[in-house]
Amino acid sequence: MSAPQSEMTQEMTTEMTQEQVRARVAELSAFQAPRRESPWRRVVRHFVASKSAMLGLAIVLLLIVGAIAAPWITPQNPYDLMQLDVLDSRLHPGTPNGAGTFTYWLGTDGQGRDLVSAILYGLRISVGIGVGSALIAGVIGTLVGLLAAYAGGKLDTLLMRLADLVLSFPSILVAMLILAYVGKGIFNVMATLVVLEWAYYARTARGQALVERRKEYVEAARGLNLSSWRIMVRHILPNCLPPLIVIGTLQVARAITLEATLSFLGLGVPITEPSLGLLISNGYQYMLSGEYWISFYPGITLLVVIVAINLVGDRLRDILNPRWQK
Repeated sequence: MSAPQSEMTQEMTTEMTQEQVRARVAELSAFQAPRRESPWRRVVRHFVASKSAMLGLAIVLLLIVGAIAAPWITPQNPYDLMQLDVLDSRLHPGTPNGAGTFTYWLGTDGQGRDLVSAILYGLRISVGIGVGSALIAGVIGTLVGLLAAYAGGKLDTLLMRLADLVLSFPSILVAMLILAYVGKGIFNVMATLVVLEWAYYARTARGQALVERRKEYVEAARGLNLSSWRIMVRHILPNCLPPLIVIGTLQVARAITLEATLSFLGLGVPITEPSLGLLISNGYQYMLSGEYWISFYPGITLLVVIVAINLVGDRLRDILNPRWQK
């Protein structure tokens, strides 16, 4: 075979080989395994599949939007004494106001406040205290738990014994003692709830961090001489978030319940800015006289909020539970 023919044969063989490689790659690509679903996308997919959880989320969002928009959608500011009239107190639901400009669809309370307005404004305080205290307690408790797990030794023992001490006392009794000493007020109630809630986050964060710190990526981060703070916040914390989110959701409902209980007992928010618990307390004295609506509607609103938040939290807990995933 001459030299030109040999070179031509080699070129044809090379071209055929390249074509075969491309065909093989295309064949393998057609049967490529599906891309693994991200954890957060899986959570959203399973959450949306639950009708009860979606109903709870819709109710929570609807009430929050109504509470935020209360100054623009309510006919009366229940905190403005100049807008209140004692002659309008304890009016039945559906009664028009004196000027005929609007209707008291849910009636009025003992101070002449429109209950629709009072409930939406009270919802702002109740949900604000619940969410605010849960967030602050979550940040503090998570940092304490991460520090205890990463440092270990005596510091771990000290912090966890302190958390056990907080969890060992009845929350309502401790809250009553603290507020009886420091007095009423939104800030005081929120600070008291933070004191009572941080230990739940600390325990959960520590347990998750102890599992994560033994994994290879943490050892690799240490091998790169990264600071302990960066390892905890940038690497360990993101993997501890799922159970903390569940705890946070349930703690919001718990904080709202505690605030309502304290306000009902007269130890929570001041009477000039009533929350749902205080509205229930103000109407409790009229229950036996047949004026049920003063306590009934705020109580129903409080019940719906707590149940809706718990529906969301329970679904998240089920989705993020490793046993449920299996």
